[in-house]
Amino acid sequence: MTDDREPRVRYEKKDHVARITLDRPAVLNAMDLRMHEELAAVWDDVEADDEVRVAVLTGAGDRSFTVGQDLRERARLDRDGVPRSTFGSRGQPGWPRLTERFELSKPVVARVNGYALGGGFELALACDLIIASEQAVFGLPEATLGLVPGAGGAFRLARQIPLKAAMGYLLTGRRMTASVALGFGLVNQVVPADRLDACVDEWVADLLRSAPLAVRAIKQAVMRSVDMPLEDAFTAEFDWEQRRRFSEDAVE
Repeated sequence: MTDDREPRVRYEKKDHVARITLDRPAVLNAMDLRMHEELAAVWDDVEADDEVRVAVLTGAGDRSFTVGQDLRERARLDRDGVPRSTFGSRGQPGWPRLTERFELSKPVVARVNGYALGGGFELALACDLIIASEQAVFGLPEATLGLVPGAGGAFRLARQIPLKAAMGYLLTGRRMTASVALGFGLVNQVVPADRLDACVDEWVADLLRSAPLAVRAIKQAVMRSVDMPLEDAFTAEFDWEQRRRFSEDAVE
């Protein structure tokens, strides 16, 4: 049984890398309201700390990244008459959650080992890169539970893989293997579980070799322009690009 006094999230910073671990392995890192509150403080710090250039998000243990919403807590809230949420987390603890932090400027790498289901899959979809072990399993089972993937799964999956494929997974709750996810281009790399940490470190090292302002400018330009007509993207103004353009980094 999880000790309610224990923190739900482990947060460490070293050598320009923030490492965030969802730490409820006894319940497959299910996310309760307290975890969302802790995560909000973490993302605030990631963005505010200029020493942090990359964030790595993972789940404790070797069975699960996270299985999403803590359904036992949700059942208790139902009994207490707490209204269910719909799309988005506005007004909920931890808002804005990572899935709605559209202006987070630092790249976030999801390290996925085991289950990434429901809100866990949605959390991974909100990251910039996904590195997965061969035993990773992705899925959005909400339709089978009378729920909707309200943390962005219904929106992001349909933007990140072909529409018919996305609809198949969204409407049936079918699970996706790591190899299938790789085939869709949904993850960046799949490796054996014993190579996962080394692979993540290789990607992190490459990110750290890139100029930090250029990384932020590129991320913002890509994420803001992905639904723009191409002509409009060329004339749009991006805050981080203005900072990069006139920075000492660019001159160097």
